[in-house]
Amino acid sequence: MEVTTNPIFENVSIAFSSKSDKQLRKAYLLFSVMNRRWLVNLGKLSVKLGFALRLPISGLIRNTIYDQFCGGVDIDDSQGTIDELAKYNIGSILDYSIEGADTDRGFEETTQEILRTIERSAGDSNIPFCVFKITGIAMTNVFEKVQNKVKLTDKEHISFEASKQRIEAICEFAYKKNVRLFVDAEESWIQKTVDEIVYDMMSKYNKEKVIVYNTFQMYRWDMMDNLKEAHKNATKEGYHLGVKLVRGAYMEKEAERAERKGYPNPIQPSKTATDLDYNTALEYCIENIENIALCSGSHNQYSNYFLTVQMEKAGLAPNDERVYSAQLYGMSDNISFNLADKGYNVAKYVPYGPVKAVMPYLFRRAEENTAMAGQSSREFLMIKEELQRRKEARKQK
Repeated sequence: MEVTTNPIFENVSIAFSSKSDKQLRKAYLLFSVMNRRWLVNLGKLSVKLGFALRLPISGLIRNTIYDQFCGGVDIDDSQGTIDELAKYNIGSILDYSIEGADTDRGFEETTQEILRTIERSAGDSNIPFCVFKITGIAMTNVFEKVQNKVKLTDKEHISFEASKQRIEAICEFAYKKNVRLFVDAEESWIQKTVDEIVYDMMSKYNKEKVIVYNTFQMYRWDMMDNLKEAHKNATKEGYHLGVKLVRGAYMEKEAERAERKGYPNPIQPSKTATDLDYNTALEYCIENIENIALCSGSHNQYSNYFLTVQMEKAGLAPNDERVYSAQLYGMSDNISFNLADKGYNVAKYVPYGPVKAVMPYLFRRAEENTAMAGQSSREFLMIKEELQRRKEARKQK
């Protein structure tokens, strides 16, 4: 049964312990805006127009939505965010969030930046994972043709092989540096190609322990079976399975494409079905924790609570290194900070990159907070509660 609240996550003083009154008031204003879809849409248009006209708007963005959801313009600039989260026993996952590279030069630049995040993370317990998207270093249309078993042109074949070499270089470097590495999920029409490459990387680099993690989007109705099959193959081939669970990020795009092309919609029939499979996947991973390492990437309060119950049931310590919970920086601090306060392993995805370059990422965060059932309202109300609590506490002094 879905539960929207749990005592674990209701302590707002812990949730916002890292925020000053000024920071909280700024977040309060931001989430109040994101409660109104028309303001979000107006803001997107204004920002796009402002950049098109070369207006000096980067500073305004940096001091509002960027500060809420991003760590810095580069790795060094993100250090303050890393240090601040570390004070509360929360790790950072450096996420280079620039999008749109679709040339060999762009792919190579992105690859080099990913390697720099791995180099920076090596030996630093405050950065427990690195992450990358394969489509940030590869041509999507080529991956789609491979998945559909369409013959590649000579140029496409060279492109595909170059992409695999970049992926190999990243995974091999992570292995050498002993840095755990998430491979983010993609759309269903290229995910199978991604999976085959990722499992090949696991067979090479996950022999002793998990270095490479694949991402399972549980809003797909076939994903629970995919998870079990991946685990079966990992056991057969003698390597550990790295699992990052998420609900998913491409629902509307997937449904629209399925309808347009006339194939079955890969998305679950309801949110209830998604939630059930997500929690079932958590239970499955904990039951098989001997050769699975799990990161639960969820903003759902019940799923995070359910994970703690499954860990206790299995006799796992809260800080068992094989189990992590992760949320996006700037969101669901009530989950992240309260779990960390109770000794669980928690990390925040910390996106970074130049202001203009990360705008697609920021637009998605604004849209998701607006569209996600009650998300911005929940953040807004909790911030409001904490501001009121602090006001009452000052009166009593």
